[in-house]
Amino acid sequence: MNRLIVTALFLSSLPVFAQHDDFSKVEIKVHKVAGNVYMLEGAGGNIGVSVGDDGIVIVDDQFAPLAEKIRAALKGIADKPVRFVINTHYHGDHTGGNKPFQEMAPVIAHDNVRKRMAAGGKGGNAASISFDVKSADPGALPILTFGQDMTVHLNGEDIRAHYVPAGHTDGDAVIFFPKSNVVHMGDDFVRYGFPFIDIDAGGSVRGLIKALDELVPKLPADVKIIPGHGQVSTIAEMREFVSMMKDTLAVIEQNMKQGKSLDQMKQAKVLANWEKWKGDFVNTDAWIETIYNDLSGNKGEFKKHN
Repeated sequence: MNRLIVTALFLSSLPVFAQHDDFSKVEIKVHKVAGNVYMLEGAGGNIGVSVGDDGIVIVDDQFAPLAEKIRAALKGIADKPVRFVINTHYHGDHTGGNKPFQEMAPVIAHDNVRKRMAAGGKGGNAASISFDVKSADPGALPILTFGQDMTVHLNGEDIRAHYVPAGHTDGDAVIFFPKSNVVHMGDDFVRYGFPFIDIDAGGSVRGLIKALDELVPKLPADVKIIPGHGQVSTIAEMREFVSMMKDTLAVIEQNMKQGKSLDQMKQAKVLANWEKWKGDFVNTDAWIETIYNDLSGNKGEFKKHN
């Protein structure tokens, strides 16, 4: 397959980078998750919301043109100020609203989120999925960053961000709301099928599996899970997601040991048993490429634009 350079037209068709020609048509839907936690669904990544007497904490903020709609949806939940914004990773469908929201509250993220947003460069699976990342406006950069873990004590919740070293990207944070029994997974868990692993930005299939293997046993059986994209989920659905990644990785690894090339694996349809996971964004061949590049160490290089 020829390397695909993602254009604005291509981006507009992807759930991960969902954009709209007319943001005025986007409806922000409010879902009660559990406790004092809500989820906002619009265009881009799901927004987590913690609401209480102390104010509002949001996790991710979609796109700047939606900021007013998001604020209106928040006001419909509670007429309280936004106190903090937490980014789960650097992708624009999760951080695009940083600038307007940071006018009212500081944005918090992992160190690598700020670095990648500031630098610009390229992202992708080091194969058929590739896209340019523009340097962010300085006002959109997180002004509070952390290295491993961070806790916001607000609304009776110890809202904790935990760093995932190499999952969807190299700057992922999983956000826990322990009192409400909710976890926001960012794009380390999605419901659109095969996940997108941004290998060019330090993501890793093996790293994500390792992180989820460590996380899942620590979560309560009845925890409510906010995925990066898709409907509120259960621990059973996340276990199925992990099993799919483990099983497909094992198949590609075995074929590589047998000396098969990437093209041979695609032609042989070695992941035919997992076709139900294919999507418009990450189809089966793109997932084969992602695993192959992760196992072979064929990682893209995230370079700053000149």
